[in-house]
Amino acid sequence: MGRNTRKRRTPLAAKAIAASAALALGGGGLIWANFYASAHESNNQTWGGNQTKAATAQVATISCPDVQQKLTNVPWRARQGVATELANLDKQITEAYTRLASTRDAQSKDPSFVQNSIVGPLKDKRAATIDRIRIDIQRVGGSFNNALSQLAACTTQNADQTTAGGNSGGQQQNNGGQQQNNGGQQQGGQQQGGQQQGNNGGQAGDGPSAADFVDITKVAPNVQSKPNKTPNASSGTFTTRCGVNANQNHNSDNVIVAPGVTNGAHHVHDYVGNQKVNAFSSNQTFLQGGTSCQNRNDLSAYYWPVIREQDGTQEKDANADGGGKDLNVGKILVAQQAQIKYVGSPASKVVAMPQFLRIITGDAKAFVNGPANANAHWSCTGFENRVQLTDKYPICPAGSKVVRSFAFQSCWDGQNIDSANHRTHVAFADPGSGVCPNGFKAIPQLTMRLVYNVPQPVIQSDGTVKNAYAVDGFPEELHKPITDHDDFISVTTGGLANRIANCINNGQNCA
Repeated sequence: MGRNTRKRRTPLAAKAIAASAALALGGGGLIWANFYASAHESNNQTWGGNQTKAATAQVATISCPDVQQKLTNVPWRARQGVATELANLDKQITEAYTRLASTRDAQSKDPSFVQNSIVGPLKDKRAATIDRIRIDIQRVGGSFNNALSQLAACTTQNADQTTAGGNSGGQQQNNGGQQQNNGGQQQGGQQQGGQQQGNNGGQAGDGPSAADFVDITKVAPNVQSKPNKTPNASSGTFTTRCGVNANQNHNSDNVIVAPGVTNGAHHVHDYVGNQKVNAFSSNQTFLQGGTSCQNRNDLSAYYWPVIREQDGTQEKDANADGGGKDLNVGKILVAQQAQIKYVGSPASKVVAMPQFLRIITGDAKAFVNGPANANAHWSCTGFENRVQLTDKYPICPAGSKVVRSFAFQSCWDGQNIDSANHRTHVAFADPGSGVCPNGFKAIPQLTMRLVYNVPQPVIQSDGTVKNAYAVDGFPEELHKPITDHDDFISVTTGGLANRIANCINNGQNCA
C-alpha cells in the first residue's frame, strides 16, 4: 500500500503511485488521494532523495469524524471490544482510501461515483461498527450516547477546501502549564492543506512541505514567564536517566490507545525505560519488563514517535507496518540526549503518581483534529528560552541542534489510571496560576527533552527542501510537526513513586 523507494521515477511510475494510505486511529481522519494531472508529468521532476518537491497534484479528501474522542464513558469490561471496533473503523477508512485512489478514471466520468461507490458504502460499514460498539458497551451495563451514530457519515472535500480541522497551529493554547507558547508569532503558521510538497517517496501530499520549516533565528521570541510560586509550592526535581534507545527498541503498537491491536499506532515509537511494551503488554508484563533506566526501580514506559531524516535510506522497516507501509520512510535518527525530569507545582505540594497511570500528551492527529489537544514544542539548542514552535520544524543555525520537548499533564482526578478517551482522567494546570482544576490533585509533572543532530534543512529557490526531516505519524497527517506527542505509563517498585513526590515537595534536586 505504501511506497518506500526513493529512486528517480518516470512519469508513468509517478502516476502509478497515486495514493498514500490514511489510517486515523480511533476511526476518524482525512483520507488523502493524490492525482497527478498529465500536464504536470514531466521528466524534469525529481522524486525522493533528500529533497521535498512542490506538489502539482490535486488532493481529494474524505473527512471522517473521530469516534474515539467522543467515547468518554466506556466501562472497563467493554474497552477491549471497543478498541477492536475502533481498529475496524481504521481498516474501513483504509479500504475506502484504496478505492478512492484506484478509481480516478471512473470518478472523472461520473461525478456521483465517489458518493455512490465509496462514501455511501463507507457510511454503512461505519454505522454497523458503531452499532457494535454500542452493543459492547450496553452488554456490560454501560450507557451509549445514541448521538454517536451520527458519526458514521463522512464527507468529501477538494484540496482547496481543506484546512485540516481549521488548524493553523498559531492558535495552539495547550502548553502543559510549564511551557507557554505564542504560536501566533510563528511565521507562516497556516497549514497548507492539500497544497503539500511531496517528500516520502516522491508522493505529493505525504509531507513535510517547505511551509513546515522555519529559520528559528527569524522567529520572534515567544516564551512567556512561568507562574509565580506560592509559599506552598513544590519546587524540587527528580531526574531519571534511561538512555536514548540506542538498542533500537521499536514497534508501531500503542498499548494505551489500541491494546491488543498490532500496528495500532501506524508509526514507529522509540522506547526507553520499560523494555517489554507492545500491544499485548499488561500491568503484570510491565512489572517483569526490565528497564533501561539506571534506577532499576523505574520500570515506567516512556515512548515517542521517531524522527526520520528524509534522505532516501531504506530503513529496516521500509517494507513493514508502521514504516514504509504507513509511509514513514527514511533514516531513523537516535536522539543524542533524552532528559527525563519530574518537576513540581508552583501552587501546591504534589501527591505520588498512582501505579500504572497512563498519560498521553499531544495529539498524533492534531493536523486532522485541530489543535485542541496538541502539545508539540520544537526548538534549537541555544534558543529554548526564547522560542518554542508548535507547528513548525526548526531550521537551526550551525552548531545548534534540534530539540523536542514535552510537558505532560500535571493534574490527576485522584481515582482513575486511565479514561475511555485517555484524556479526561488527567488535566493541565491553569497556565497563569499553576492551579489544578477542581477535583484534581497535583502530581509530579513529567517533562522530557530530546536533542537531535540533524542535517540543516535548506529551502531552495525552486521550492524544494534539501535535508528535510520529520516525525513519524499517520499518513493523512502529512508528517506535520504539530502532531508530535509523547506517551507514558508509570510503573515503579521499591517505593520510588513516594520518593519522587517527597523529593519534589521538599525542594530537593534528586536523581
